[in-house]
Amino acid sequence: MKFGLHGINTGVCSEPEAALQVARAAEAAGFDSVWTAEHVVLPDPQAPPSPAPPQTKLLDPAVALAFIAAQTRELRLATGIIILPQRNPVVLAKELASVDRLSHGRLVFGLGAGYLKPEFQALGVPFADRGRRTDEYIEAILALWTQDKPEYKGEYVAFGGIQAQPRPVQSPHPPRWTSTPRAARSRGCAPPSSGSTASPRWAAWRSPSHLPRARSSTSTPCSAMRRWVWIASCC
Repeated sequence: MKFGLHGINTGVCSEPEAALQVARAAEAAGFDSVWTAEHVVLPDPQAPPSPAPPQTKLLDPAVALAFIAAQTRELRLATGIIILPQRNPVVLAKELASVDRLSHGRLVFGLGAGYLKPEFQALGVPFADRGRRTDEYIEAILALWTQDKPEYKGEYVAFGGIQAQPRPVQSPHPPRWTSTPRAARSRGCAPPSSGSTASPRWAAWRSPSHLPRARSSTSTPCSAMRRWVWIASCC
């Protein structure tokens, strides 16, 4: 079992000093990875199924992980998750490959199809076809990462006669995890991946007793860490 800390780009960890302190403490405590969250925007006022108040601070995942990469050595850096159909897959492939390069091969690519309709509306992305769009974007990103001469032709994205360098350090590509809400799973929107972040693989812990090594090995307040700790079985 490996342990990951979720929320390295949110709330208190949206402040650079706090994010570094928590990431260093996680690495010293033996955590395998840190994970980002993502919502480009949140509905205001909050309404189900929105997971957080509209004032919640969330840094861009790739930017946050690149920042953490420069201050850690072994901690794996995971997007947990990127809402893939809201992104340009060609741009995202470049951003994530850059993180994998700067971290010497520590990226984990966590992705999901999303579930907040107001967020899609704000970004001008259709909500109904997000499952098909997610599948296609995965294929396009893998083409950019693995093909000698990247080429892809789909309904939503098409390219050819291009190169996107540098490629990720990890070969053939960084491990991929898929988070799929129940409604999306029922429609078959769960493309093959290295694993799934769906329940019951995730469990939240809030008691400081679950972080004895962090408490003894660093000066990071346990109250700050346990607010953002998620413990995961990651294969």
